[in-house]
Amino acid sequence: MDRSSISEAARRLRVAAATGRQCAPVRHVLGGDSGIEAAYAVQQANVALAVAGGRRVSGRKIGLTSQAVQEQLGFGEPVSGVLFADTCVPDGLDVPVGRLVQPRAEGEIAMVLGDDLDKGTHTVVDVIGAVAYVLPALEIVDSRNADWDIDIVDMVADNACSGLYVVGSRPVPLTAVDVRGVSMRITLNGTTASTGTGSACLGNPLHAMVWLADAMCERGEPLRAGELIMTGSLGPMAPLGPGDEIRAELDPIGTVGTRLGVSDD
Repeated sequence: MDRSSISEAARRLRVAAATGRQCAPVRHVLGGDSGIEAAYAVQQANVALAVAGGRRVSGRKIGLTSQAVQEQLGFGEPVSGVLFADTCVPDGLDVPVGRLVQPRAEGEIAMVLGDDLDKGTHTVVDVIGAVAYVLPALEIVDSRNADWDIDIVDMVADNACSGLYVVGSRPVPLTAVDVRGVSMRITLNGTTASTGTGSACLGNPLHAMVWLADAMCERGEPLRAGELIMTGSLGPMAPLGPGDEIRAELDPIGTVGTRLGVSDD
């Protein structure tokens, strides 16, 4: 991999995030033959700088688990990104102004680990045993690449388009719900904007967890107890604008909501 290209792509994404200004797709910086490894190297470079600057990793996110989102973006394999504690928005509170570049909302099932997933390869049974509880969640995904002009390299490099996330405050035991049958509905200003089910997430959100657990072990970063995992969208992304009120209903897990802040300008 070309380390100078990786450093430049990482820098461009940091500047775009800090200024709220979109940048040209970084796949052009990395080169036409760049692959997923180079994209993850960009992601890891920016995560390392963030941690060195005092930010705390709170979990992981899985992207491209829903066929609907795969169709929206035009490619179809799971990817992963890092969640930071300072990107968690309390349920019911506004998203701070200026935190996002071009946001979209996804309804998801969040899983919190009670035990490590460090076996190298995992089964659904391993995941069930490790999950402490689930929560209803909204992910406010974002792209620093201009106009969401992204391929899989752009998405992974941009921390899997991680923006902010909102989770409910009532934990639900995994044993109390069939996550495959969860029904999801996002409303935007009271109007339905997206619908889906748990089975849209790789057939079952537990399958997505198995994929992530194995992938993280392969990269030498096993999932640890206490981490929150956003398991992936259950339906199409919903574009957002300033002042929009977003609510996700995940039956029977619960509901969660937020509102995009508006500028005083």
